[in-house]
Amino acid sequence: MGKRLSVKSLRLSLDKKLFSIFTPFLQRGVRVKVQVGCSLWTLLVEQFRLKPEYVKERIKTIFVGGGPVDELETGVIQDGSVLALSAAMPGLAGATLRRGGAFAGLRSQIPQPEMTTSPMPEEGFVMVKLFNLLIRELGPLLLERGVFLRKNDFAEFLKNLPDEFWRGCKEIKVNGEKKDEIQLQSLKWLGPVNWVLLSVHF
Repeated sequence: MGKRLSVKSLRLSLDKKLFSIFTPFLQRGVRVKVQVGCSLWTLLVEQFRLKPEYVKERIKTIFVGGGPVDELETGVIQDGSVLALSAAMPGLAGATLRRGGAFAGLRSQIPQPEMTTSPMPEEGFVMVKLFNLLIRELGPLLLERGVFLRKNDFAEFLKNLPDEFWRGCKEIKVNGEKKDEIQLQSLKWLGPVNWVLLSVHF
């Protein structure tokens, strides 16, 4: 995903009860524009503005590029990094994957993420995936910040929205211009672009 995108900005104001509609997106992963070339701790605390105690106590399992991470201040997030965040998971598997857990030594068969240590900070994108309790706790924050969706994925999302969504939709804006339900569903407003920057306010 290049840093220069052909993109349309879509802002939705929705009833809070509609949040669960976005759960599949948040589990599969959403692209977020950030400053890469920083530590995972810097990304979570300074860019996503999570409280340090929340990161320490609530986010118990973190994967970067498919490998578990224990130390948040070492290594660097790169453009294109895939970041998965989870609260505590049950059972031995959860204990094994937990950051700093007593069973972390059992991870020997799990590939460790490659995180370089010295790139210059620059604008880039990360893919963020949320699981279990963190979906509801961090999902609204990511959606309000703005997430990038492929045009085809967004079109499929629109096609499958229930009537309840439109009843709870308070406002639709494309590049700052108000649209109605019919205009949004037509997708004509997208034109030739391939990406949608979706921000949702509950």
